Amino acid sequence: MAANAYVLVNIEPAMTREVVDRLNSISGAAVREVLGPYDAVVELEAGTVEDITEIMRHRIRPINGVTNTVTCLWFTNSV
Repeated sequence: MAANAYVLVNIEPAMTREVVDRLNSISGAAVREVLGPYDAVVELEAGTVEDITEIMRHRIRPINGVTNTVTCLWFTNSV
């Protein structure tokens, strides 16, 4: 079963375009710029929760201009 997450991202204002372009280059990511307390929402789909963790640690958080992330794992209703 695939693992899914919404990642809420804060971005330095001068870096928004560059960060969004980098986020869009991540396989399995759908990126939307948003208004409000966050600057972008990334919907991730990966094979496992461990894969989501690796993407967060090695592909998203290290991006220059990303100042904060909140990761929300979501699951399909199994009831």
